[in-house]
Amino acid sequence: MNKNSDLDDYSIRQIIGIDVEEKIFAIGDYLQHNDEIIFCRRDGNSAIEDMERMLLDLKSRLRTPIKGGVYVSCLGRGRQQFGEHSEEVRFIHSVLGDFPLVGFFANGEIHKTALYGFTGVLTLFV
Repeated sequence: MNKNSDLDDYSIRQIIGIDVEEKIFAIGDYLQHNDEIIFCRRDGNSAIEDMERMLLDLKSRLRTPIKGGVYVSCLGRGRQQFGEHSEEVRFIHSVLGDFPLVGFFANGEIHKTALYGFTGVLTLFV
């Protein structure tokens, strides 16, 4: 579990090299001794399911109307997982309702003290 999150989560890093003969692979990050590794396959359907689960949980925790928000999405998500026409942002509005929302794409998303990749970070003003 990441100590910087209010949920059990994990950081996704790309596999950047594989040597089949030596039976080794490289990822784009540093590992510490005894770090656990899981392999993930991300696609549009699983991304939408994860996002819906998180948005519904967030909606259940809201006690006041949303005044505005900022959404930072990874360049590795966007069109590859949510299509050509801002479906990711439309999905946020379809679950949480209409409110002013600004955002941008990034190559790393910050949440508290952790740097993530291949994720979206939604900050709401309530």
